[in-house]
Amino acid sequence: MTQTAMALSTDAKTQIAEALNQSVAETAVTTMLAQNFHWNVKGMAFAPLHELFQQIYEDHFVAQDDLAERIRAIDAHAEGMLAGMLKRSKVDEHDGHASDKDMIKMMLDAQETLAATLAGCGALAAEHGDTLTEDLCIARGQTHEKFAWFLRSHLR
Repeated sequence: MTQTAMALSTDAKTQIAEALNQSVAETAVTTMLAQNFHWNVKGMAFAPLHELFQQIYEDHFVAQDDLAERIRAIDAHAEGMLAGMLKRSKVDEHDGHASDKDMIKMMLDAQETLAATLAGCGALAAEHGDTLTEDLCIARGQTHEKFAWFLRSHLR
């Protein structure tokens, strides 16, 4: 049965909020990773990679807000501390000292991680009848898979 945010059980809200906070954390870390790579990329593919990394961090900045607002819509707390996000995230920070190919590989891994995290969050939301969270996760997951495709294409 499909449910609105306020009709979800307390347990469902807690589980979904935890999964969404995981998604926010990984999105935030990946946002900064993309911005760092945007600033520091070098090499023959500088211009297209500089632009792609900018597309990624601009998209992800908006996505963080969308995901956090969904957490609030289900009446849960959106974690907003960077330390907590870094601790929670399966995506690691990087200092930006890397070759263009290594940057692409790291960003590709981050996009695939985000897509998988969001797929899991969407499946959890579906189990609880939260189609609105499920829809948000599906849309975000598709975006991350598209960015992964773009990045993978640079490696072939």
